[in-house]
Amino acid sequence: MKTILVLALALQLAAVALAQTVSPSAPPAAPQIADVRSGELRLKGYFWKPAGSGPFPAILFNHGSGADDPQHTTGRTMAQAASDLAPVFLRHGYAFFSLCRRGQGLSADQGPFTQDLLKQAEANGADRRKQLHYQLITGRQLDDALAGLTFLKAAPDVDPKRIAIVGHSFGGMLTLLSGDHDSTIRAEVAFAAGANSWRASEELRGRTLAAVGKTAAPIMLVYAANDYDTTPGKDISTELDRLHKSHLLKIYPAIGKTSDDGHSLLYLGISEWEPDVFQFLDDSVKH
Repeated sequence: MKTILVLALALQLAAVALAQTVSPSAPPAAPQIADVRSGELRLKGYFWKPAGSGPFPAILFNHGSGADDPQHTTGRTMAQAASDLAPVFLRHGYAFFSLCRRGQGLSADQGPFTQDLLKQAEANGADRRKQLHYQLITGRQLDDALAGLTFLKAAPDVDPKRIAIVGHSFGGMLTLLSGDHDSTIRAEVAFAAGANSWRASEELRGRTLAAVGKTAAPIMLVYAANDYDTTPGKDISTELDRLHKSHLLKIYPAIGKTSDDGHSLLYLGISEWEPDVFQFLDDSVKH
């Protein structure tokens, strides 16, 4: 009888430990600070791996660029943004790598901040800003995102054949533009992609539609109904329908009271998107 009681207590303690491990409110362990080469630059990022032995499926996260200073994104610090998302992916068994692209977060010393560059360009007119935005998102910033993918493929305990890209806003667009550069990507999930830029640039729309047309991976497009603009998701979904390519468009009910809140669905509405996104990722990446 004593043996049975001890065993039962051990099982109860194990269940408690497991519940603590997967609790949505449990903060992640301190991340590894990873070094990434992008051309001549030395970028850094936050890297977490699940408990246990790998190789693990992994996520490259492309952060947004909208903030007042290089250390923030979407109303939170870069470190907090990464720490808010990491436990969500870890509890589903994914390694999570949030790269800080040049000029932002841990890589603030590796180039000018994107928003500073755009403000300077805007002083010479809206067309100049639009042109620079296109150059950055299809050039240097995309180079950094692809460098992050190269790093993740070679990282210890990561399965290089089971990698997906997730991005938000500007980073969502980088996610969609990455697919025609690397056919090994298993899935793409873009939150609020193009909500601030889609209508303003015919050139960017054309480039993005061409990229998703060449992308082998299934694509998930995620918006809140009160984001600045859900048109990009609808346009991209229509194009993927036309091409008979695997994809999913999810427009969730409005969150919060403003378009800023809607644009922050990734952070404010985790409980809303988590089941759908991980069903999509698990089907596309794990199996």
